[in-house]
Amino acid sequence: MIIKLEYYPGISGTASVGGKEEHEGPIGALIDYCDDSDRFGCDTWEQSEANMQKIALSLALKKASLADTEVDIVFAGDLMNQCVSSGYGLLDYDIPFAGLYGACSTSAESLAMASVFANAYNLRSAAVTSSHFCSAERQFRFPLEYAALRAPTSQRTVTGAAAFIVERGRGAVRVSDVLFGRSIDSKINDMNNMGAAMAPAAADSFARYFDETKTSPDDYDAIFSGDLGKEGKKLVEELMLQKGYKLSDNYNDCGLVIYDTKSQDVHSGGSGCGCAATVLSSVIIPSIENGKYKNVLFMATGALMSTLSVQQGLTIPSIAHIVHLTSEMG
Repeated sequence: MIIKLEYYPGISGTASVGGKEEHEGPIGALIDYCDDSDRFGCDTWEQSEANMQKIALSLALKKASLADTEVDIVFAGDLMNQCVSSGYGLLDYDIPFAGLYGACSTSAESLAMASVFANAYNLRSAAVTSSHFCSAERQFRFPLEYAALRAPTSQRTVTGAAAFIVERGRGAVRVSDVLFGRSIDSKINDMNNMGAAMAPAAADSFARYFDETKTSPDDYDAIFSGDLGKEGKKLVEELMLQKGYKLSDNYNDCGLVIYDTKSQDVHSGGSGCGCAATVLSSVIIPSIENGKYKNVLFMATGALMSTLSVQQGLTIPSIAHIVHLTSEMG
């Protein structure tokens, strides 16, 4: 079910943070704060990721000309166990905290939640998310010191974070409606092929959205999924054709926007909570603000696995949430 937001809450402030690989990518100059050491002033990768969230929210508040005490609630999540990057990273802020775990879909999930709360209760809300290549590799795959080879279908976890301030009555970019995804299990159990695992969830949410709104992909200036990479994007296009919808030149994936897959060693593209979040903050929202786009569908996809589920041989369920962004109210 699509949740229509009659007050069209706006994004009054946003900021993005990235690491070395992201800084060297096609959108590196657009990211608000980059640290080419990937350390962000900390001793461990996990602490670095927590500090990325702190930096992103601080910059977003500054852009919105707000103090943290003026924000009513923050929705935040990451890839780490118990969302520790969010829990520790946002400790210094005097804001009620709601932790979320949507894996790589967390940017859309948190933004959708913030928008619903701003619309329904007139609360000034924040949405924050992050991922870090090194902390994700240590938790889900192998520590970097192991020097394991990655499969061609694998994606590089983005070292990135982004924050969004959402409220009624402010912001050139408005949220028109949101659609929360359904958990879809396509029976994939390969951690090195997240694109294939997430593609059916993405196609399901896209088809549900178009069916319910009676629109087609061509009705939008741009459509972004994230973070399917090359493999997942191709699969989504095929699945959507089977459902009667053709995704055309206005469709791209955030995992292919943030990196140059030809010149950077990222295999199938980018992934991680910070992937779609960083592209949304540094590319999509500014493109709506400057008039390049007026009507955008933003989707973030997530693989709802854990280290334990993989060790138990379980397949990987996935999910995809959609946020409809517009420069116009109604």
